[in-house]
Amino acid sequence: MQDITLFTFARALHVAGVVLWIGGVAFVTTVLLPALKKRRDAEDKFELFEQLEGRFSLQAKVTTLLTGLTGFYMLDFMQAWDRYLQPQFWWLHLMTAVWVIFTLVLFFLEPLFLHRWFRERALMNSDKAFAVLHRMHKILLAVSVLAVLGAVGGSHGFVF
Repeated sequence: MQDITLFTFARALHVAGVVLWIGGVAFVTTVLLPALKKRRDAEDKFELFEQLEGRFSLQAKVTTLLTGLTGFYMLDFMQAWDRYLQPQFWWLHLMTAVWVIFTLVLFFLEPLFLHRWFRERALMNSDKAFAVLHRMHKILLAVSVLAVLGAVGGSHGFVF
């Protein structure tokens, strides 16, 4: 495969990964969590959350990994590592920060302690636990959407 064809394929995979990953985060934030917060039975609410969010977890892990690998490849292909030193590429910094945060949460923090911590909180005070979880998802979604907007505009020459 020619280098430019491989680069184009990597970019397409990168965008598809972001769409599935951040789109899933948007669904969890704007649809799933608000619906679950309305449920009264704390145990039922938590079990349903685990069942539905657990299915998304694999998608999030795969797409986050895919996005990271293709992003690394594209930066290396373009020899664009110096863009991290240029403030007009703030969106690259933000994209990377969002990726790092999600990677840490999905692959390390959640399996090591966040899952257990949230379960304990949800069973003690379901409303408060889900409110905190929803607030964190809103923040992550807002930052993610800002990164997407900045990346699309910035990669097409728009300087913010």
